[in-house]
Amino acid sequence: MQPVDITTFRAVCHELTAEWLPARCEQVVQQDRNTICLALRTFDRRGWLTISWHPQAARIHIGAAPPKRPDTFTFSQQLKHQFSGLALTKISFLAPWERAVDLQFARRPDESAEWHLYVEIMGRYSNVLLTNAQQEIVTAAHQVNEQQSSVRTIRTGGQYRPPPAIVGTLPRLDEPFVDWQERISLVPGKLSKMMVKSYSGLSTALAKQLIDVAGLDSNQITDSLTGDDWQQLYVQWQRWLQCLEKNDFQPAYTANGYAVLGWAGEPATGSIQQLLNNYYTSHLNQQIFSQLHHQLIQKTKTLTGKLRQKAANFYRRLDDSDQAEHYRIQADLLMAYLHEWRPGMSSIQLQDFESGQPVTLALNPEKNAVQNAQALYKRHQKLKRTRDAVMPLLEQVETELHYLEQVESALSQTAEYTNADDLMALEEIRDELVQQGYLDDPYQRQDKQRSRDRLPNFYRFQTPSGTEVWVGRNNNQNEALSFRAANDYDLWLHTQEIPGSHVLLRLEPGAKASDDDLAFAANMAAWFSRARQSEQVPVVYTKPKHVYKPKGARPGMVIYKHEQVLWGQPQQAKAYLAAVGDQ
Repeated sequence: MQPVDITTFRAVCHELTAEWLPARCEQVVQQDRNTICLALRTFDRRGWLTISWHPQAARIHIGAAPPKRPDTFTFSQQLKHQFSGLALTKISFLAPWERAVDLQFARRPDESAEWHLYVEIMGRYSNVLLTNAQQEIVTAAHQVNEQQSSVRTIRTGGQYRPPPAIVGTLPRLDEPFVDWQERISLVPGKLSKMMVKSYSGLSTALAKQLIDVAGLDSNQITDSLTGDDWQQLYVQWQRWLQCLEKNDFQPAYTANGYAVLGWAGEPATGSIQQLLNNYYTSHLNQQIFSQLHHQLIQKTKTLTGKLRQKAANFYRRLDDSDQAEHYRIQADLLMAYLHEWRPGMSSIQLQDFESGQPVTLALNPEKNAVQNAQALYKRHQKLKRTRDAVMPLLEQVETELHYLEQVESALSQTAEYTNADDLMALEEIRDELVQQGYLDDPYQRQDKQRSRDRLPNFYRFQTPSGTEVWVGRNNNQNEALSFRAANDYDLWLHTQEIPGSHVLLRLEPGAKASDDDLAFAANMAAWFSRARQSEQVPVVYTKPKHVYKPKGARPGMVIYKHEQVLWGQPQQAKAYLAAVGDQ
């Protein structure tokens, strides 16, 4: 999948600035764990701004509306809360050759930005961060600690720092031909590879596009280029830099991807936004299709394998039950010739009723003839009952096996992705298997009967004024605390965009929480979270009636509204707990 390079990034941001600013932000939806969509409205149009930090498809562009699914991500909830009533007024680059932009949100285009959404498109290091006007990080798609990166940490409550400056030589329009050629050809190697190594800000895809337009081979060794070859390539190099300087971009398709330089590929109709949306939607759909197809194939193979094994076992038991009539005939024969039995006989030879041929019967020498006949009758009855029990089970297995074989057939007919309809068909098969109970539905609430007579053993603390603070110990306790223990007078707290416990500040009817009580509860929420090592952590609080569990969400996952934000000090909570423990 072709990554978004600086040329594409500049092109799409230029088009967004020209055609979509200013735009009111009406809605925020997180499509998946790597993508958010902002509903923008201008005077004459409405669209969805797609922002993705996908490790293989990080991008920003106007795209299609997100599918209607439950949005259980707290990142989008924070953005939705902060952007309410604001407009996207400006998009500015942090540095000329840096793939990072500042999306500024304000009340009016002529007012200062109240919130900044920093979008950093850097492959697997891509990130999206929300800061306030003082550049304090309020929430981030990815938080980075010291163990993950020694260069730059990203934590809520910390100060935003731009990505490290680019190291290396940057392309310049005024660079002489001789210097340019000498830099690329200094070390012999493949032309496209040496161009990328010689200059920062130049992607492999763009280098190959420039080489192709110049009529050269990207795998050609630099030593083999003639003077005319270098001149042709330098012309295209200058042409590219002039397009960057003038913001002259046009969408185009190439043999292996896309281009935003119309002359570097086959020109495409529409805008650059449409180009990127079509390209990445198609490739991501293909990726999702392959993963889902493999999952469904493996699931159906496992199910059909177990069913075939079960059916084979049933058939073996039926084969054994076919001998039931044979044992009854032997028993009848033995009862008819009781007079020929002698004590201690281990076998007896009798004449068959129908054929008249001699038949040898095995006997238990410790039993008499009647007892041996009764044993044969019992075996006959047991095998007969086995057939009666196995037949409906075998029929059920064969019916289920036939259904799954139909599913396998449908999967084999949708083996390759060609367009969005193929993915839709595959998703319909998945939904069908979910309805039949073969797959778990991630959006289906699993209602379990739990004892409601006694509340779990929450953490219980007291504020300096004596007000109780309850803290959940795990996800199940968090749900019990938020939806069973809470009443209309309490306050519910949780760290903002950070995994942590649900906290309840217990208030008497008509009582109002003091600032000290709120600060104490916020400190506890900050301490019982993943951000307990930070100096300060954003904590939201609201009434429990404004806390909801989306349908299909996992235990402990909630959304909320009408919240307010305050800063919790986890180290103060640590000191309090240490003091309490010493007493």
